[in-house]
Amino acid sequence: MALTIVQGDLTQADGHAERRAALDMVHRHSPGSTRRLSLGADKGYDAAEFVSGLWQACVTPPVARKSRYSAIDGRTTRHEDYALSLKHRKGTAEAFGWAKTIGGMAQTVYRGVERVQSRFILTMAAKNLARLPRLLGA
Repeated sequence: MALTIVQGDLTQADGHAERRAALDMVHRHSPGSTRRLSLGADKGYDAAEFVSGLWQACVTPPVARKSRYSAIDGRTTRHEDYALSLKHRKGTAEAFGWAKTIGGMAQTVYRGVERVQSRFILTMAAKNLARLPRLLGA
């Protein structure tokens, strides 16, 4: 299942920065939206401050649940969107896999967050362009 990449960001990998960047992208994508959106993420995003931030932004947080001490409750897991989002997360993982194997992001030659971020965004745009012929039915 191939998904279209809409936004991407690069942060230092400290656990908290990734969750902050995800919330920033949610706010940039739909500032002040009253329409309920859905976001899928892996178990690393199952944190109370992240989940509550998504609820405040009118985003249903179908994040994969940790087996213990999960911030995901029955409000999320009872919806059919929860099971669907778990299936769609595979497409997100495939996009990152493509970026690492085909796009050359596994070991980048660039140094500095700004340069690596530019390369990351360019790689994700290339991933979308690589899918274009299949989307157009060519």
